[in-house]
Amino acid sequence: MLNKLKSKKFWECAIARCIRTVCQTALATISTGVVLTDINWVIVASSSAVAGITSVLMSIVMGIPESEE
Repeated sequence: MLNKLKSKKFWECAIARCIRTVCQTALATISTGVVLTDINWVIVASSSAVAGITSVLMSIVMGIPESEE
């Protein structure tokens, strides 16, 4: 487990996965507002941040198939 945490490829894949997750969560949360002024930006930011942190933690615990050599 510690070897994968030292791998540059693992962190590149984990960060890419995290960015995709944050963007998907932000888009899903933004789309719940009818008009731009109805969007609660604090909720968008906090839910996206939690999704990003969860993504990185899940990558560490479960691994990332595309990073394995």
